[in-house]
Amino acid sequence: MSDPTQSGQQAPGWYPDPQTGQLRWWDGQQWGQFQEAGAAGGAQPYVPGQSTVSNPTQMAMLAHLLGIFTGFLGPLIIWLTVGKQDPFVEDQSIEALNWQFTMLIAYLVSAVLFLVIIGILTYIATFVAVIAFGIIASMAANKGEWYRYPFSIKFIKPTMGGAPVA
Repeated sequence: MSDPTQSGQQAPGWYPDPQTGQLRWWDGQQWGQFQEAGAAGGAQPYVPGQSTVSNPTQMAMLAHLLGIFTGFLGPLIIWLTVGKQDPFVEDQSIEALNWQFTMLIAYLVSAVLFLVIIGILTYIATFVAVIAFGIIASMAANKGEWYRYPFSIKFIKPTMGGAPVA
């Protein structure tokens, strides 16, 4: 499997380069950038395999964007409908759902803290975090990156495996 062009496999993905021992991106027609095998760092881009979802990256992006406008309801609908058909959509919709549940807790804590005035600041900080990280996550998902929010409680875990380890 070292050379997809010789083995007849034309699927895009990361393949080991026999000369360097590094992973190299095959886009289906030509070789691209290198990534060290086993190196820590950015997650590998998502490459759709046997998926019944027509565009998994857009569905994953939609899960993050809907979270900004609908809270946990949008990611929940994506996860329950499309998430069971594709591991990338499942992973990203669950990530968005966990983030929205965490932010819901932050909003509730802010509501209690309104009694001592500081709640106004925590509410504004939570509101800004939901928008900013939601936009960052949706852009990453649209590129096929397995995005992780910087902090969220993992209430739900993916059943299809989740993000690959680089």
